[in-house]
Amino acid sequence: MEEMGTGFPILHVDDEEDNLETFDMNFGDRFELAAADGGEKALEMMAERKFSVLVVDQRMPGMTGLEFLEKAREIQPEAIAILLTAYRDIEVVVEALNSGLVHRYVQKPWDRREMVVVLDQALELFGVKDENRRLVARLEELNRYLGKEVDWQYNYGDIVGDSPKLQEVLDTVEKVAPTQSTVLITGESGTGKELVARAIHNSSPQRDGPFVRVNLAALPPTVIESELFGHEKGAFTGAISQRLGRFELAHNGSLFLDEIGDLPPEIQIRLLRVLQEKEFERVGGAETVRVDVRIIAATNRNLDELVQQGAFREDLYYRVNVFPIPMPPLRERKEDVPPLANHFLKKFESRVGKSISELTPEALGVLLGYDWPGNVRELENVMERAMILAAGPRLEGPDLAFLGPAAVPEEQQQGGLPEMLENLEKHQLKEALDRNEGSVSRTAAELGINRTTLYYRLKKYGLIS
Repeated sequence: MEEMGTGFPILHVDDEEDNLETFDMNFGDRFELAAADGGEKALEMMAERKFSVLVVDQRMPGMTGLEFLEKAREIQPEAIAILLTAYRDIEVVVEALNSGLVHRYVQKPWDRREMVVVLDQALELFGVKDENRRLVARLEELNRYLGKEVDWQYNYGDIVGDSPKLQEVLDTVEKVAPTQSTVLITGESGTGKELVARAIHNSSPQRDGPFVRVNLAALPPTVIESELFGHEKGAFTGAISQRLGRFELAHNGSLFLDEIGDLPPEIQIRLLRVLQEKEFERVGGAETVRVDVRIIAATNRNLDELVQQGAFREDLYYRVNVFPIPMPPLRERKEDVPPLANHFLKKFESRVGKSISELTPEALGVLLGYDWPGNVRELENVMERAMILAAGPRLEGPDLAFLGPAAVPEEQQQGGLPEMLENLEKHQLKEALDRNEGSVSRTAAELGINRTTLYYRLKKYGLIS
């Protein structure tokens, strides 16, 4: 995060113009200064901008320095107060010191070298306290966020399956995870994009930092900016306190931007700046916040088409599409259906209050014959529902009747699991070959497998001579 304490000016408050000019002449080249010719003017300035140190003359007409500091503390309690006093004010100042209203006092006329030391120490103290406040606020916000995440992370299974297409994804994850590169995971809803994002984070140099997620499609456009970048107190109606955004929560970790294709155009430019410069301002704030965050994005939309339609910035597309990972739909890796189904049988034992040891061949045939438009997420929901309906220790075909008639021909439901998978593979290869008018090269490209491997499998099943 940005080192604080040097980002906010010192406010000098004195009713005499000559004193303000002298102070500026002595310290303006070393410190960032602002000046107010009285307490009322200083309070107006404090309502509009933030200051690190207040250097205030005690004897001012209308409002003494201590009276001003009492009111200033209500506006910016974190500012470090230094009081300029004459000798006869010492008794009053000591009382203010004991109460914590004043950090330190300096007798007039002040010595330039002494004042430089006092101001340096005050700025350092402000920086330490401000950084502590930031850390506490970030930890509180992160704990609040993670508290909501606990229930979520047990609603989805781990990455399960050994199909060639899934193995290709995992091999890709293994290559990109150790880098700092931005990753874009594409694919239909329910294919497990978030699980892949977590796998990247857990194998990355950021693994000890937080993994923070935000579903951009689930947020109203009016709150996305605040969710991502945070807001200051009073930034809008209902902003009763400062709140950190997801970027700050993910500092030194990974931020998963789910459904980035739904990001409103007006927020895209802000996201582009963070990706380029790693800095931003909270909503309603002027302070620049720097973060070190790895971005992992995901979308079920075609970003190329959105760019052509003008709905997604081309420069942002190139920033997030540094390393794309396409997630195959479940219908293209049905070899993973049996292990996933068994995984969910174990997962839901305690939730549904029953143990089901296995699936019958008939039930497995139904699962293999279904096209799974909702992908792994749909399979998960189907397994939970079927377990509730099941009456015995095994999951039977009728327990899945709500899916409708199986799309798999009867002969594909014969034998054990190896035979069923072979029949399914033969059926899928034949359909793909027919779609490509018998071209082995085009079929191999569509299925994402090596041409030689495909030729061997086609020969094995007698689909080519």
